[in-house]
Amino acid sequence: MSKILVIDDEEKIRTLLSKILSLEGYEVFQASDLKNAMKRLEFSEIDVAVCDVKLPDGSGVDFVKKVKEKYPSLEIILLTAYGNIQDGVQAIKNGAFDYITKGDDNNKIIPLVYKALEKVSLNKRISQLEKQLGNKHSFESIVGHSKKIKSAIESAKKVATTDATVLLTGETGTGKEVFANAIHNASNRTKYNFIAVNCSAFSKELLENELFGHKAGAFTGAVKDSKGIFEEADKGTVFLDEIGEMPLDLQAKLLRVLESGEFLKVGDSKTTKINVRIIAATNRDLEKEIENGNFREDLFYRINIFTVHLPPLRERVNDIEDLTYSFLKNFSLKTGKKISGFSKEYGEALKKHPWKGNIRELRNVIERSTILTDGDELQAESLPQDFQYDQEINVKGKILSAFELAGAEKIHIQKVLNYANGNKTKTAELLGIALTTLYRKIEEYQIK
Repeated sequence: MSKILVIDDEEKIRTLLSKILSLEGYEVFQASDLKNAMKRLEFSEIDVAVCDVKLPDGSGVDFVKKVKEKYPSLEIILLTAYGNIQDGVQAIKNGAFDYITKGDDNNKIIPLVYKALEKVSLNKRISQLEKQLGNKHSFESIVGHSKKIKSAIESAKKVATTDATVLLTGETGTGKEVFANAIHNASNRTKYNFIAVNCSAFSKELLENELFGHKAGAFTGAVKDSKGIFEEADKGTVFLDEIGEMPLDLQAKLLRVLESGEFLKVGDSKTTKINVRIIAATNRDLEKEIENGNFREDLFYRINIFTVHLPPLRERVNDIEDLTYSFLKNFSLKTGKKISGFSKEYGEALKKHPWKGNIRELRNVIERSTILTDGDELQAESLPQDFQYDQEINVKGKILSAFELAGAEKIHIQKVLNYANGNKTKTAELLGIALTTLYRKIEEYQIK
């Protein structure tokens, strides 16, 4: 039930407003002055306050500013016997929801309260979503208790509160973007944009435009000015994934951003000034890339101020179980299945696997197994075929023969096809095979 506070020194008006609002189903509280109103706000979670402008111990206009600083989600409607433009303007500037003259309030108060409550509800929802998003990208969301991952988390936490450039190293799929998000979320830039770009996903020309933007007329089709990632992320954080793939001439432009906080848009002659924090990541040995002439030494020293190395999954085997439960929880919700765990054989197979794709590969395996599982726990037969060949997994007490493996593969492909609603491109992606291989298997097994 929404809570309304009526503040007025005239008892008759206060009682009348309270009765009108109570009849609408709201829980109504009363206060005869600002002192008692502040006490009520401390003890009750008030959603909307209806307040007189002139009170024995102060002005309702000044009260709005004071209250909004302490309770930003509270909405305040001001009532006055003698309205004037100056007070009305100041009230809105101070954060009042509306400012109305007494006498009109009987017709206006209920619709205004309703609109104010809508705004309160929306703000609460936004606040809740922001909190959930913050939790999703916090260090607490990083799963694992092994010594190496804990060490990486502690190092990242220490640098997060500074503005230092961070270099995240580690193999593909070890969670570098997750760490970058957590560092941004724990920094003083968290209210501003976090923008990630994979430097290996674009050609040189496209990457330059993506990062720095362009001026109108810079090239065919550039009909208006366009902001790049650095400008969009001003005061926030830019995450440059796979920075080792960045072309040398773009590395020079990036070095200028790091040294002076400015850059030239494509086709521009005037520099653009920005204030961004850069977090870079690579799975390459940048020192070797410098020796081979593929990476600038001066840029390396600028981004290598603070390095956090993320260990591969094979070096944190004890975290596999926790990660599996975490992924299983998400995919069970997504598929609407009630899968609570996995068999001993399934867990042993996960621990023996080399995990060349690290956490990303594990995530894909758990997703596929969830799709294929009909019971309440993941079984070894739901693992991809390479697990069954490499680990010689026992399914129902025996080693599968080549003929039986073919049958299992056919069923596996059919289930994933059904999950993907017949989309063969998506099916091939989930299975981790080429599209041409999928078509060959479909023809071989006569899958319809």
